[in-house]
Amino acid sequence: MAGERQARLGDRIRVILAERLEKGLRDPRLGFVTITDVRVTGDLQHASVFYTVLGSAEEREASGQALKSATGMLRSELGKHLNVRLTPTLEFIHDGIPENAGHIEDLLRAARESDAQVAGLASSAAYAGDEDPYIKPRELDDGQ
Repeated sequence: MAGERQARLGDRIRVILAERLEKGLRDPRLGFVTITDVRVTGDLQHASVFYTVLGSAEEREASGQALKSATGMLRSELGKHLNVRLTPTLEFIHDGIPENAGHIEDLLRAARESDAQVAGLASSAAYAGDEDPYIKPRELDDGQ
């Protein structure tokens, strides 16, 4: 039951933060940020907020610094909208999903290419011996 409450609170925090970031912050360093996931600890006092930023590495770094500097304001915004006794502390963590997805896509492409090479070799291959190397039962002659 505690896991369900953590998940509900995490979803609510994600929605509130996304709406607040959509309205915008006054920090020019903040780029196009997407909140991908929020994980709340069992005691509901700490929230890890995972985000992605569209852009270069410098823009990701600058957006991370902007989010870190706006943590207090975002936490007070959460306190206004959440009906909990203690507002959880926020920790912003850059989510590496897009980079990992690109790496996995490269691996899958390499696997497809090697499968195509193996299929090409197999289509022109010939059997080393008989086509059916398994021993067949003997057929008895009718004359015996």
